[in-house]
Amino acid sequence: MILTRRAMMASAASFAASFAATAPTDGPAQAPLSIHVLKDPNCGCCTAWIGILEAEGFTVTTERSFGTLLIRHKLENGIPPDMTSCHTGEIEGYMIEGHVPVADIRRLLAERPDAVGLAVPGMPYGSPGMGPQDAREAYDVYLIGRDGSTGIFSSYDAA
Repeated sequence: MILTRRAMMASAASFAASFAATAPTDGPAQAPLSIHVLKDPNCGCCTAWIGILEAEGFTVTTERSFGTLLIRHKLENGIPPDMTSCHTGEIEGYMIEGHVPVADIRRLLAERPDAVGLAVPGMPYGSPGMGPQDAREAYDVYLIGRDGSTGIFSSYDAA
């Protein structure tokens, strides 16, 4: 069999087309991130924060907890008393305390520091789930170290 230039070009084009059709275009498919949230069943801001997570593609499961049971859960999992807020999430070995923005959760999971997790203490107005961001007060997101230390992970200016 004699391979002509035309046959060789057709074979190359066919091979390239078949390779492109089977090659992944965006890398491997990623499963949605799953977070488990302990919250007071009557808390509206917790529900709003969960809605933000779901809108950003997170799969969220919730567990009813309140009062001393919720506080004990926070303390037993390394969240210092001065870092607490109204709800606590658990994702891939990290604790997420309070109204932590999605971007910070994603950054935590990408960087994977040796830490307990993140916290937005209290309930700052304009943090995710706590009112409009265009009227927010300034607040910080803290990284909680395994030794109980805290440091600023990110800061949000007042709007």
